Amino acid sequence: MGLVRPGELLAYAVLGVAGGLASVIFASGITTLRPQLKALPHWTQYFQPALAGLMIGVIGFLGAPQVMGAGYEVMDQAIHGQFTWQFLAILAGLKIIATILSFVSGTPGGMFAPTLFIGAMLGAAAGGVEHLLFPHLTGSTGTYALVGMGVLFAGFLRAPMTSVFMVLEVSGNYSIILPVLVANTFAYLIARGLQPASIFDVLTRQDGLDLPSMEELREEHILRVEDAMQAVPLPLLVDDEPLERALRQVEDSPSENLLVCLSPTGWSSITKQQLRTMVSEGKGALSLRSVLPIRQLPRLHPDHPLDMALRYVNEWPLVPVVSRANFGKVEGVISRDNVLERYQSSEREANKIL
Repeated sequence: MGLVRPGELLAYAVLGVAGGLASVIFASGITTLRPQLKALPHWTQYFQPALAGLMIGVIGFLGAPQVMGAGYEVMDQAIHGQFTWQFLAILAGLKIIATILSFVSGTPGGMFAPTLFIGAMLGAAAGGVEHLLFPHLTGSTGTYALVGMGVLFAGFLRAPMTSVFMVLEVSGNYSIILPVLVANTFAYLIARGLQPASIFDVLTRQDGLDLPSMEELREEHILRVEDAMQAVPLPLLVDDEPLERALRQVEDSPSENLLVCLSPTGWSSITKQQLRTMVSEGKGALSLRSVLPIRQLPRLHPDHPLDMALRYVNEWPLVPVVSRANFGKVEGVISRDNVLERYQSSEREANKIL
Protein backbone atom coordinates (compact mmCIF):
# COMPACT_ATOMS: atom_id res chain seq x y z
CA MET A 1 0.00 0.00 0.00
CA GLY A 2 1.30 3.46 -0.84
CA LEU A 3 0.79 6.87 0.72
CA VAL A 4 -2.78 7.56 1.85
CA ARG A 5 -2.40 10.40 4.36
CA PRO A 6 0.15 13.20 3.76
CA GLY A 7 0.97 13.12 7.47
CA GLU A 8 2.53 9.70 6.98
CA LEU A 9 5.46 11.42 5.25
CA LEU A 10 6.71 12.24 8.75
CA ALA A 11 7.00 8.53 9.44
CA TYR A 12 9.03 8.04 6.28
CA ALA A 13 11.18 11.05 7.20
CA VAL A 14 11.96 9.34 10.52
CA LEU A 15 12.93 6.23 8.58
CA GLY A 16 15.22 8.41 6.44
CA VAL A 17 16.90 9.81 9.54
CA ALA A 18 17.43 6.31 10.95
CA GLY A 19 18.76 5.13 7.61
CA GLY A 20 21.18 8.05 7.39
CA LEU A 21 22.58 7.30 10.84
CA ALA A 22 22.84 3.58 10.07
CA SER A 23 24.68 4.43 6.85
CA VAL A 24 27.22 6.52 8.73
CA ILE A 25 27.79 3.76 11.30
CA PHE A 26 28.16 1.18 8.52
CA ALA A 27 30.61 3.27 6.47
CA SER A 28 32.56 4.49 9.51
CA GLY A 29 33.06 0.92 10.73
CA ILE A 30 34.61 -0.10 7.43
CA THR A 31 36.75 2.99 6.89
CA THR A 32 38.03 2.94 10.49
CA LEU A 33 38.82 -0.76 10.93
CA ARG A 34 40.18 -1.44 7.44
CA PRO A 35 43.38 0.67 7.73
CA GLN A 36 43.97 -0.59 11.27
CA LEU A 37 43.91 -4.23 10.16
CA LYS A 38 46.04 -3.49 7.10
CA ALA A 39 48.62 -1.86 9.39
CA LEU A 40 49.10 -5.11 11.32
CA PRO A 41 52.06 -7.36 10.42
CA HIS A 42 51.72 -8.87 6.97
CA TRP A 43 51.53 -12.43 8.23
CA THR A 44 48.32 -11.67 10.15
CA GLN A 45 46.50 -11.02 6.89
CA TYR A 46 46.50 -14.77 6.22
CA PHE A 47 44.47 -15.33 9.38
CA GLN A 48 42.17 -12.31 9.31
CA PRO A 49 39.66 -13.83 6.81
CA ALA A 50 39.51 -17.06 8.81
CA LEU A 51 38.92 -15.18 12.05
CA ALA A 52 36.22 -13.04 10.42
CA GLY A 53 34.54 -16.15 9.04
CA LEU A 54 34.62 -17.74 12.49
CA MET A 55 32.98 -14.70 14.08
CA ILE A 56 30.27 -14.57 11.43
CA GLY A 57 29.69 -18.30 11.91
CA VAL A 58 29.26 -17.73 15.64
CA ILE A 59 26.62 -15.09 14.87
CA GLY A 60 24.76 -17.61 12.74
CA PHE A 61 25.17 -20.41 15.29
CA LEU A 62 23.80 -18.28 18.13
CA GLY A 63 20.49 -17.73 16.36
CA ALA A 64 20.87 -15.38 13.40
CA PRO A 65 21.79 -17.50 10.35
CA GLN A 66 19.78 -14.98 8.28
CA VAL A 67 22.77 -12.63 8.17
CA MET A 68 24.84 -15.16 6.24
CA GLY A 69 24.75 -15.02 2.47
CA ALA A 70 22.90 -12.55 0.26
CA GLY A 71 19.69 -12.89 2.24
CA TYR A 72 17.18 -12.36 -0.58
CA GLU A 73 14.78 -14.94 0.90
CA VAL A 74 14.98 -13.25 4.28
CA MET A 75 14.19 -9.90 2.66
CA ASP A 76 11.11 -11.44 1.05
CA GLN A 77 10.01 -12.78 4.43
CA ALA A 78 10.51 -9.35 6.03
CA ILE A 79 8.48 -7.69 3.30
CA HIS A 80 5.63 -10.09 4.03
CA GLY A 81 5.76 -9.38 7.79
CA GLN A 82 7.06 -12.73 9.03
CA PHE A 83 9.37 -11.28 11.73
CA THR A 84 8.86 -9.09 14.77
CA TRP A 85 10.24 -5.57 14.65
CA GLN A 86 12.69 -6.40 17.46
CA PHE A 87 14.18 -9.30 15.52
CA LEU A 88 14.33 -7.20 12.35
CA ALA A 89 16.30 -4.50 14.16
CA ILE A 90 18.70 -7.14 15.52
CA LEU A 91 19.19 -8.57 12.03
CA ALA A 92 19.97 -5.11 10.64
CA GLY A 93 22.61 -4.53 13.33
CA LEU A 94 24.14 -8.01 12.99
CA LYS A 95 24.29 -7.69 9.20
CA ILE A 96 26.23 -4.44 9.57
CA ILE A 97 28.68 -6.18 11.90
CA ALA A 98 28.99 -9.24 9.65
CA THR A 99 29.56 -7.15 6.52
CA ILE A 100 32.15 -4.98 8.25
CA LEU A 101 34.02 -8.07 9.47
CA SER A 102 33.96 -9.59 6.02
CA PHE A 103 35.06 -6.43 4.21
CA VAL A 104 37.86 -5.28 6.51
CA SER A 105 39.36 -8.76 6.73
CA GLY A 106 40.05 -8.81 3.02
CA THR A 107 37.17 -11.05 1.92
CA PRO A 108 34.54 -8.60 0.69
CA GLY A 109 31.41 -10.16 -0.68
CA GLY A 110 30.09 -7.00 -2.28
CA MET A 111 28.09 -4.04 -1.05
CA PHE A 112 24.88 -4.29 -3.08
CA ALA A 113 23.15 -7.22 -1.34
CA PRO A 114 24.18 -6.24 2.22
CA THR A 115 22.92 -2.71 1.64
CA LEU A 116 19.55 -4.00 0.45
CA PHE A 117 19.36 -6.46 3.36
CA ILE A 118 20.16 -3.88 6.04
CA GLY A 119 17.78 -1.38 4.47
CA ALA A 120 14.93 -3.89 4.27
CA MET A 121 15.39 -5.00 7.88
CA LEU A 122 15.70 -1.44 9.14
CA GLY A 123 12.70 -0.27 7.14
CA ALA A 124 10.50 -3.15 8.26
CA ALA A 125 11.58 -2.64 11.89
CA ALA A 126 10.85 1.09 11.68
CA GLY A 127 7.46 0.30 10.16
CA GLY A 128 6.69 -2.09 13.01
CA VAL A 129 7.60 0.47 15.67
CA GLU A 130 5.65 3.26 14.00
CA HIS A 131 2.57 1.04 13.63
CA LEU A 132 2.86 0.18 17.30
CA LEU A 133 3.01 3.83 18.31
CA PHE A 134 0.63 5.15 15.65
CA PRO A 135 -1.88 2.45 14.69
CA HIS A 136 -3.65 4.76 12.24
CA LEU A 137 -0.72 4.62 9.79
CA THR A 138 -1.74 2.78 6.63
CA GLY A 139 1.65 1.90 5.17
CA SER A 140 2.35 -1.83 5.25
CA THR A 141 5.50 -3.44 6.64
CA GLY A 142 6.43 -4.37 3.08
CA THR A 143 6.22 -0.73 1.99
CA TYR A 144 8.53 0.35 4.81
CA ALA A 145 10.94 -2.46 3.92
CA LEU A 146 11.05 -1.36 0.28
CA VAL A 147 11.56 2.29 1.23
CA GLY A 148 14.28 1.17 3.66
CA MET A 149 16.17 -0.48 0.79
CA GLY A 150 16.29 2.84 -1.01
CA VAL A 151 17.24 4.70 2.15
CA LEU A 152 20.42 2.66 2.72
CA PHE A 153 21.28 2.91 -0.96
CA ALA A 154 20.97 6.69 -0.76
CA GLY A 155 22.88 7.10 2.50
CA PHE A 156 25.57 4.45 2.21
CA LEU A 157 26.23 4.24 -1.53
CA ARG A 158 25.31 7.91 -2.11
CA ALA A 159 23.01 7.14 -5.02
CA PRO A 160 19.66 8.71 -4.02
CA MET A 161 18.05 8.85 -7.46
CA THR A 162 19.28 5.41 -8.51
CA SER A 163 17.69 3.96 -5.40
CA VAL A 164 14.35 5.60 -6.25
CA PHE A 165 14.19 3.84 -9.61
CA MET A 166 15.45 0.60 -8.08
CA VAL A 167 12.68 0.54 -5.47
CA LEU A 168 10.05 1.38 -8.07
CA GLU A 169 11.25 -1.41 -10.35
CA VAL A 170 11.40 -3.94 -7.53
CA SER A 171 7.95 -3.10 -6.16
CA GLY A 172 6.11 -2.07 -9.31
CA ASN A 173 4.21 0.30 -7.02
CA TYR A 174 4.58 3.88 -8.25
CA SER A 175 2.39 5.23 -5.45
CA ILE A 176 5.34 5.01 -3.05
CA ILE A 177 7.55 7.36 -5.08
CA LEU A 178 6.93 10.31 -2.71
CA PRO A 179 7.76 8.33 0.48
CA VAL A 180 10.92 7.05 -1.20
CA LEU A 181 11.97 10.55 -2.25
CA VAL A 182 11.35 11.98 1.23
CA ALA A 183 13.17 9.17 3.05
CA ASN A 184 16.08 9.17 0.57
CA THR A 185 16.53 12.91 0.89
CA PHE A 186 16.79 12.78 4.68
CA ALA A 187 19.13 9.78 4.57
CA TYR A 188 21.40 11.35 1.96
CA LEU A 189 21.63 14.74 3.67
CA ILE A 190 22.33 13.25 7.10
CA ALA A 191 24.95 10.82 5.76
CA ARG A 192 26.57 13.55 3.68
CA GLY A 193 26.56 15.98 6.59
CA LEU A 194 28.11 13.56 9.07
CA GLN A 195 30.52 11.95 6.59
CA PRO A 196 31.25 14.33 3.68
CA ALA A 197 33.37 11.87 1.69
CA SER A 198 31.63 8.78 0.34
CA ILE A 199 32.92 5.36 1.34
CA PHE A 200 34.37 4.70 -2.11
CA ASP A 201 36.34 7.95 -2.06
CA VAL A 202 37.72 7.10 1.39
CA LEU A 203 38.67 3.55 0.37
CA THR A 204 40.51 4.66 -2.76
CA ARG A 205 42.45 7.28 -0.80
CA GLN A 206 43.38 4.67 1.80
CA ASP A 207 44.83 2.63 -1.07
CA GLY A 208 46.91 5.58 -2.29
CA LEU A 209 44.63 6.65 -5.13
CA ASP A 210 42.96 10.02 -5.51
CA LEU A 211 40.15 9.65 -8.03
CA PRO A 212 37.81 12.58 -8.78
CA SER A 213 34.68 12.46 -6.66
CA MET A 214 31.45 12.98 -8.59
CA GLU A 215 29.90 14.57 -5.51
CA GLU A 216 32.74 17.07 -5.28
CA LEU A 217 32.63 17.78 -9.02
CA ARG A 218 28.90 18.42 -8.91
CA GLU A 219 29.29 20.90 -6.08
CA GLU A 220 32.49 22.52 -7.23
CA HIS A 221 32.15 26.22 -8.03
CA ILE A 222 32.93 26.79 -11.71
CA LEU A 223 35.21 29.76 -12.19
CA ARG A 224 34.34 31.97 -15.12
CA VAL A 225 36.14 34.67 -17.04
CA GLU A 226 34.18 37.39 -15.24
CA ASP A 227 35.70 36.16 -11.94
CA ALA A 228 39.21 37.05 -13.11
CA MET A 229 38.85 39.86 -15.66
CA GLN A 230 40.14 43.35 -14.90
CA ALA A 231 39.02 46.83 -15.88
CA VAL A 232 39.78 47.97 -19.41
CA PRO A 233 43.09 49.88 -19.62
CA LEU A 234 42.08 53.40 -20.64
CA PRO A 235 42.07 55.10 -22.97
CA LEU A 236 40.86 52.81 -25.75
CA LEU A 237 42.47 53.53 -29.07
CA VAL A 238 40.79 53.32 -32.48
CA ASP A 239 42.52 51.96 -35.55
CA ASP A 240 42.28 55.15 -37.67
CA GLU A 241 44.17 57.32 -35.19
CA PRO A 242 47.66 58.58 -36.12
CA LEU A 243 50.45 57.09 -34.02
CA GLU A 244 51.58 60.45 -32.65
CA ARG A 245 48.13 61.38 -31.36
CA ALA A 246 47.63 57.91 -29.94
CA LEU A 247 50.91 58.23 -28.02
CA ARG A 248 49.83 61.56 -26.51
CA GLN A 249 46.57 59.95 -25.31
CA VAL A 250 48.25 57.04 -23.56
CA GLU A 251 51.39 58.69 -22.22
CA ASP A 252 49.93 58.99 -18.74
CA SER A 253 48.25 55.58 -18.75
CA PRO A 254 49.62 53.16 -16.11
CA SER A 255 49.10 50.20 -18.43
CA GLU A 256 51.82 49.13 -20.85
CA ASN A 257 49.52 47.00 -23.00
CA LEU A 258 46.77 48.93 -24.78
CA LEU A 259 43.65 47.85 -26.65
CA VAL A 260 42.89 49.08 -30.15
CA CYS A 261 39.32 48.92 -31.48
CA LEU A 262 39.15 47.74 -35.09
CA SER A 263 36.31 48.57 -37.46
CA PRO A 264 33.63 47.28 -37.47
CA THR A 265 34.06 44.80 -34.59
CA GLY A 266 37.45 43.49 -33.67
CA TRP A 267 40.34 44.10 -31.33
CA SER A 268 44.08 44.36 -31.49
CA SER A 269 46.76 45.52 -29.06
CA ILE A 270 49.89 47.59 -28.98
CA THR A 271 52.33 48.64 -26.27
CA LYS A 272 53.38 52.15 -25.32
CA GLN A 273 56.99 51.25 -26.06
CA GLN A 274 56.07 50.24 -29.62
CA LEU A 275 54.29 53.57 -30.10
CA ARG A 276 57.29 55.51 -28.79
CA THR A 277 59.68 53.62 -31.05
CA MET A 278 57.62 54.17 -34.21
CA VAL A 279 57.03 57.86 -33.46
CA SER A 280 60.77 58.38 -32.86
CA GLU A 281 61.42 56.75 -36.24
CA GLY A 282 59.28 59.39 -37.94
CA LYS A 283 56.14 57.27 -38.42
CA GLY A 284 53.92 59.47 -36.26
CA ALA A 285 51.61 60.38 -39.16
CA LEU A 286 50.77 56.73 -39.93
CA SER A 287 47.51 55.29 -38.66
CA LEU A 288 47.42 52.55 -36.10
CA ARG A 289 45.71 50.31 -38.67
CA SER A 290 48.76 50.36 -40.90
CA VAL A 291 51.17 49.12 -38.22
CA LEU A 292 49.03 46.65 -36.29
CA PRO A 293 49.55 42.91 -36.80
CA ILE A 294 47.25 41.18 -39.27
CA ARG A 295 46.03 38.71 -36.67
CA GLN A 296 43.30 40.08 -34.45
CA LEU A 297 43.04 39.35 -30.75
CA PRO A 298 40.77 36.46 -29.77
CA ARG A 299 37.79 37.49 -27.69
CA LEU A 300 36.14 35.98 -24.66
CA HIS A 301 32.76 36.47 -23.01
CA PRO A 302 32.21 36.99 -19.27
CA ASP A 303 30.33 33.69 -18.88
CA HIS A 304 33.03 31.56 -20.51
CA PRO A 305 34.71 29.02 -18.18
CA LEU A 306 37.99 30.43 -16.91
CA ASP A 307 39.98 27.50 -18.26
CA MET A 308 38.98 28.65 -21.75
CA ALA A 309 41.11 31.76 -21.19
CA LEU A 310 44.16 29.51 -20.78
CA ARG A 311 44.04 28.82 -24.51
CA TYR A 312 44.88 32.42 -25.30
CA VAL A 313 46.66 34.18 -22.42
CA ASN A 314 50.02 32.45 -23.03
CA GLU A 315 50.14 33.78 -26.58
CA TRP A 316 48.45 37.14 -26.10
CA PRO A 317 49.41 39.46 -23.21
CA LEU A 318 45.91 40.94 -23.11
CA VAL A 319 42.63 39.37 -24.23
CA PRO A 320 39.43 41.46 -24.43
CA VAL A 321 36.25 40.27 -22.74
CA VAL A 322 33.30 41.49 -24.80
CA SER A 323 29.54 41.52 -24.42
CA ARG A 324 27.62 38.71 -26.09
CA ALA A 325 25.04 41.26 -27.25
CA ASN A 326 27.60 43.62 -28.77
CA PHE A 327 31.03 42.34 -29.76
CA GLY A 328 32.20 45.93 -30.07
CA LYS A 329 31.54 46.58 -26.37
CA VAL A 330 34.47 45.53 -24.22
CA GLU A 331 33.58 44.74 -20.59
CA GLY A 332 37.04 43.94 -19.34
CA VAL A 333 40.39 42.39 -20.16
CA ILE A 334 42.19 39.31 -18.91
CA SER A 335 45.84 38.27 -18.81
CA ARG A 336 47.82 35.25 -17.74
CA ASP A 337 48.56 36.81 -14.36
CA ASN A 338 44.83 37.43 -13.79
CA VAL A 339 44.01 33.78 -14.50
CA LEU A 340 46.76 32.40 -12.26
CA GLU A 341 45.92 34.76 -9.40
CA ARG A 342 42.25 33.75 -9.53
CA TYR A 343 43.07 30.03 -9.44
CA GLN A 344 45.48 30.57 -6.53
CA SER A 345 42.85 32.57 -4.65
CA SER A 346 40.29 29.81 -5.22
CA GLU A 347 42.72 27.20 -3.90
CA ARG A 348 43.39 29.25 -0.75
CA GLU A 349 39.66 29.58 -0.13
CA ALA A 350 39.20 25.81 -0.52
CA ASN A 351 42.03 25.13 1.94
CA LYS A 352 40.41 27.43 4.52
CA ILE A 353 37.17 25.46 4.25
CA LEU A 354 39.03 22.16 4.72
